[in-house]
This record gives sequence, C-alpha cells and structure tokens, in this order.
Amino acid sequence: MKLWMKILLIVPENPPNPGTMSNKTMVTEFILQGFSEHPQYHILLFSCFLSLYSVALTGNVLIILAITFNPGLHIPMYFFLFNLATMDIICTSSIMPKALKGLVSEKNFISFGGCMAQLYFLTWSGSSELLLLTVMAYDRYAAICHPLHYSTMMSKAFCSMLATGVWVLCAFNTAIHTGLMMRLSFCGPNIIMHFFCEVPPLLLLSCSSTYVNRVMIVLADAFYGILNFLMTIVSYGFIISSILKMRTSEGKQKAFSTCSSHLIVVCMYYTAVFYAYISPVSSYSAEKSKVAGVLYTMLSPTLNPLIYTLRNKEVKAALVKLFPFFRC
Repeated sequence: MKLWMKILLIVPENPPNPGTMSNKTMVTEFILQGFSEHPQYHILLFSCFLSLYSVALTGNVLIILAITFNPGLHIPMYFFLFNLATMDIICTSSIMPKALKGLVSEKNFISFGGCMAQLYFLTWSGSSELLLLTVMAYDRYAAICHPLHYSTMMSKAFCSMLATGVWVLCAFNTAIHTGLMMRLSFCGPNIIMHFFCEVPPLLLLSCSSTYVNRVMIVLADAFYGILNFLMTIVSYGFIISSILKMRTSEGKQKAFSTCSSHLIVVCMYYTAVFYAYISPVSSYSAEKSKVAGVLYTMLSPTLNPLIYTLRNKEVKAALVKLFPFFRC
C-alpha cells in the first residue's frame, strides 16, 4: 500500500443523504482518464510505454530463468530477487495492457469488476515489494554484519517462511482493502483521474461513507510505508557501520558491492512513492500522481533487472550460460 494518509483530509467526512442517492444510477463501469488531456503525446507515450513494458517483461523473465536453472544462484539473495522479479511482472502487467489500450482509444472504459481486479493485483504486488525490500535489507545485514552466522540466520526454511509470509500477508491485507472498496457505492461521476484504478481517486468518486476505508489505509500506511522504511534504514545503518569498521579497502569495496544494487532499488522505489504521496494536501495533483505512477509501476520494474544484472557478475554469468548468444 502506498502512503494515502492525505485522503483523510481530501474525502468528505459525511456521506451524502441516502435520499439523494436513490435518485442516482449506480456506476457499473469507470472511464480511465489516462492522458486524454494531452492527445498530441499519445503516439510518443504509447511507444515509450510499450518499450518499457517489453524491457520489464524480458528483463524480469530472464532473471527468473537465470536463477531457476543455475544452482549456483540458489542462495537467499537470489531467492529474494526471484520473488522481486515476479512481483515486478505482476505489477506492470496489471497496469500496462489497459494503459496502452487507453492511448489508442478515444475512451478507456473499465468494468467495476475489472477495476477491482486491477486494484487488487497492483496493491498486492506493490505492498509485497515494499515488504520484500525490507526482507532483502535484513538479508544484506545478516551477510555483512554476521558473516559467520549467515547460513544459520538465513537458512532455506527461514527464507521460504519469509517469502511466503510476504506473499500471504500482503494478499490478505489487499483482500481486506479491495473488499472495503467493493462495499462502497458509486453514483457518478465515473471518470477516474488516473491511467489505472487506484485507491485515492476511487475514494473521491464514492457517494457513500469512506471512513472505514480511510482508517484501514492509515493503519496499512503506518506498517507498509513508515515502519518498513525505518526498518530498512536501520538495517543499512548497521551495514554501513560494519563496512566502515573493516580494515582493508578491498574488504569494504567487496562488502559494499554486495548491497549496492539493492540500495539503489530501495532509493529509487521509495523516492517514487514519497514523491507521489508525501506532500501537503493543498498541493495534491492528478498530474503529479500520474507521473509518480509511471515511476513505480513502469520505470521501477524496468530498471530493477537492469540494475541487478549490470552490477552483478554472477547473474550475468548465469545468463551467458543459459543464453550463449548474450556473450556477444
């Protein structure tokens, strides 16, 4: 879940009078506004988005194949990278087909059920990625700060339990939020000011009380956004402290190289999330939300595999072994 605490102030506290709702037609489908206000850029955006989607799918599938078929990569760090690549595929695939269709259509309709399905898979993958990045930070902490006990701390059973916990916890949390969204009434208008179904613009369209939704969102934000971010910062605080205590520059460089890729991904992902959702209510902007949406649903899944492969000799070697033509 992203940081949607601003909704507490944006969405009206009191629901409309039930008598007025009975005179309105309930919404059965929505219109994704997308980038319809900039039709002159549709061809350019379509080309860019299709390229990003193709690279994201190809890169993440290659990482999954390289890790799956190379026994040398069956260690905790790459096990979690395998899960991250899977989450990236789910995230970008839940958004891109509909976004691309919207760029070549006059109006981009989406059914209520389709919108809820898109919301579920996007939220599930996004929240799972936030939680997994924290788990990966702990893995790097164990490897650098406790190298002698690493195999015990990050056993195969424990890693499997962590990964399963991430998927199940986030699936359950997302089911709650999607269920709460489905209980709301939407009487019109039905235009979502985004290029995909997301919680903030949907709550703004509801003609029934969103109080419970907003309370649950704040609780989720506190865990997924704030707590996870703080735990990641603490982990890297210990990591940096341990690296600085190393006596040789070679040891420092080797230690930093093992976590630099993950650190870049963490900074990139949280920057996009904070840019989108940590700002004064008065400065809320649909355009800003769309830009941030591109960053964490398209750009991040595209860059993640590039960052992990270009900076990792083991992954590159596994890809060359799996696909010899990569050597060229």
